[in-house]
Amino acid sequence: MKIEKDKVGRYEFMAEPFHCDFSRRLFMGHLGNHLLNAADFHSQHRGFGMTYLNTIDKTWVLSRLAIEMEEMPPMYARFNVETWVESAMRFFTNRNFMVQDVATGQVYGYGRSIWAMIDTKTRQPADLISINEGALTSYVEREKPCPIAKGSRVNVSPDAPLVATLKMRYNDIDVNGHVNSVKYIEHVLDLFSLDWYASHRLQRFEVAYVAEAHCGDTLRLYQDHSDDGLTFYVRMTKVGEDGGEEVEICRSLARFVNV
Repeated sequence: MKIEKDKVGRYEFMAEPFHCDFSRRLFMGHLGNHLLNAADFHSQHRGFGMTYLNTIDKTWVLSRLAIEMEEMPPMYARFNVETWVESAMRFFTNRNFMVQDVATGQVYGYGRSIWAMIDTKTRQPADLISINEGALTSYVEREKPCPIAKGSRVNVSPDAPLVATLKMRYNDIDVNGHVNSVKYIEHVLDLFSLDWYASHRLQRFEVAYVAEAHCGDTLRLYQDHSDDGLTFYVRMTKVGEDGGEEVEICRSLARFVNV
């Protein structure tokens, strides 16, 4: 495989019709998939991707994701996702994204993410700096701006009501054997009605992952909101098939604006 030298990767996608909602714009969940695909392509082409990592019993795990959009790509629009590594520490790396229209150059929005590397046998953190002779560190790009705020600490009231209960099935599970990172986004955004989306636009979404969920687990979603009724905070927990302790698995923030 050819090893790319550029620090920034650029990958073209299209807002396919069946990946768009009733407003004829890309679903946030599908945008999330494109960002994660771009991250995978970037790392694969530079010697620290999952294909190589799996040979040494390692894999990437998404820890945090924040996406802030001024506009979602409309149906059939071709857009680039640019991605680059902003910083790399022993156990975590910060990766940023920019979403830009191919034809017009319009910047739709940006993303920030934090990733960890784990050992697939022990599920414990792995030293990412040691992988492939520290290949990742040579691709750190500190000068390219990402103008959105980093992920915040999402506070959910302990009195927040239970608003949904979901059992994880086959289509929720990814190649690592746990619930796909993007499925959490979709499950949170399904809490809002079509009428809500007809009069509000999702401007920013954040998710911080705490623990893994697996097929058969039941997820419980607890929702809180800001005083202005435009920012929502969701705490998600899991209970295994055999019952037992309720364990928190992620927290999310969804901020809307009126349209």
